[in-house]
Amino acid sequence: MIERVAPLSEADRAFVRSLVLYEDAALLAFNKPSGLPVQTRNPDDRTLDMLLAAFAKSNAKRPRLVHRLDAQTSGVIIAGRTQPAAAALSAAFAGREVRKTYVALVSGAPFEAASGEINVALARYRPKPELELMRAARPGDAKPQPALTRWRVLASRGTVHLLSLAPETGRMHQIRAHLSLAGRPILGDPYYGGAATLAGQAIPRLMLHAERLSAPHPSGGTFSVYAAPPADFGDVVSAAGLDLAMSDV
Repeated sequence: MIERVAPLSEADRAFVRSLVLYEDAALLAFNKPSGLPVQTRNPDDRTLDMLLAAFAKSNAKRPRLVHRLDAQTSGVIIAGRTQPAAAALSAAFAGREVRKTYVALVSGAPFEAASGEINVALARYRPKPELELMRAARPGDAKPQPALTRWRVLASRGTVHLLSLAPETGRMHQIRAHLSLAGRPILGDPYYGGAATLAGQAIPRLMLHAERLSAPHPSGGTFSVYAAPPADFGDVVSAAGLDLAMSDV
């Protein structure tokens, strides 16, 4: 079956190509901006998946995304350019061979340690029929999922903290839910208790960025991709009186 590829404007083609961090014959790595959905139920929505039509082959098959980022999360996301490459990358994710590092700006009480982990099983639930979120698994929840997130404090000022985060599992909203459960919700997160303002100014986005990803390469060896936090992220970090340069250590 040939995939339907929606026609793209030249502006869309230029836009998605501007997001490319790395490419070779097997894979593409993108720096997804906050606000761009990866996929939606509507195939006509402007999503990263739809924009991959810019890289479609002559048989109309486009690269296949092998993991997800929330729409409001920015940063590194990869796609396989061929079916074997996509399968190999998907297997690496399933086998927990992929290492991901995020940075987040959170609020809450000062940390008592410089690093630690949050090991809390999560389960999906619907506070509204149209909204699916994650919570700490409860007795009777369907399909509770083990989830582990490692964290490290990069910088703090009062009750605002810049964190480096390494999710060891890949559950939906894992980092967002875990930090909320730990009493340190991500700034700009409307679903998990994040503050909407900082120093009287509106926070324009979810303050979560996928900074690094390393994984086995489908052709052998490993690859690693880095995406610097974007300007809108850096502006909020600076407004908090913190140094974003700490995220690159």
